[in-house]
Amino acid sequence: MTPYLPDGVSKELYPFTGKTIALNSGLKMHYLDEGSGQPVVMIHGNPSWSFYYRKLALALRGGSRVIAPDHIGCGLSDKPGDESYDYTLKSRVDDLEFLLDSLGLKENITLVVHDWGGMIGMTYAVHHPERIKKLVILNTGAFFLPEGKAFPAALRLCRTPFGAILIRGLNAFARGAAWVGCKRKRMNGELRRAYAAPYNSWANRIATLRFVEDIPLSPGDKAYPVVEETQSRLETLRAVPMLICWGLKDFIFDRHFLEEWRRRFPDAKKHSFPDCGHYILEDAHEEVIPLIKSFIENA
Repeated sequence: MTPYLPDGVSKELYPFTGKTIALNSGLKMHYLDEGSGQPVVMIHGNPSWSFYYRKLALALRGGSRVIAPDHIGCGLSDKPGDESYDYTLKSRVDDLEFLLDSLGLKENITLVVHDWGGMIGMTYAVHHPERIKKLVILNTGAFFLPEGKAFPAALRLCRTPFGAILIRGLNAFARGAAWVGCKRKRMNGELRRAYAAPYNSWANRIATLRFVEDIPLSPGDKAYPVVEETQSRLETLRAVPMLICWGLKDFIFDRHFLEEWRRRFPDAKKHSFPDCGHYILEDAHEEVIPLIKSFIENA
């Protein structure tokens, strides 16, 4: 059963009965498991949660089995302190693999990835390319900063002590992302509150900070070797059908990232939206969801 919905998230907005699984650590991961058929696994980023995929899940569950986990520290999953969980990319990939293996999902998987979900999902994919049927890429990365792309100043600030206070004390990252993440049409107050709702205390905002701190910028960073390996093995997925839908006004994953995806996967189907931002499934859901549905359902 879905755990309680935090204040700010209505059953109308998030009309699902979720499930939980106990990881090897004993921590509980919440996930959506909707519909039946071949699996579509939707992996969110930071600072969102499975709420981001709610409309896509509703659109696909009539013909597919939709799996959408909340990472540990995010959404409706447990939010432990550092003493109980290692908030690193490797842990995220291990959690995803544990979930999918536990559900017996080892073939014909379509991965839908956004933001940090790209790095997590594509790392899983290069470890198990034989399991992946299709890939849907939404404003994300699976490689180091592309040539010509500087590390954004806003993220650099978030990695300072002052930034940590803003993120954990004021929920600035989740609230800020909801405010600037849509460009075609700003999210209304109800949606902004829902995105930020799981991160309702200093303790419950640990993942939003740790994700930012885990971005690898130098070889000494924990995630660096994972990204280095994944980046080097993306070629193994070159023949997998890929759909890219991209908001060109993303405040982080901009045209430099899009061009890197195009360079690495020249045969991918590509749709860019010049007036849309980071949360492309909010900004352009009327256009993007039918594109994804068609891509998944057609051979």
